[in-house]
Amino acid sequence: MPRGDGTGPQGQGPGTGRGLGRSRGSGMGRMSGGQGIGPGGQCVCPKCGTKAEHILGKPCYEVNCPKCGTKMVRDGS
Repeated sequence: MPRGDGTGPQGQGPGTGRGLGRSRGSGMGRMSGGQGIGPGGQCVCPKCGTKAEHILGKPCYEVNCPKCGTKMVRDGS
């Protein structure tokens, strides 16, 4: 690009080569690395197995088990 205006030889410059440096799956939205299971379901205690209804807007890992007090996890099934 002799003048820096994008008129240089074809096949060189930004936007060419190996995929623009983006990994597959990028742009999937908020919390794309998490489970994103949805609003319904249950939270399960990994220690004693107690189940509780999932509260919308509150992740299961922030909820304590009502029986033993351990942080709960989301039931993926």
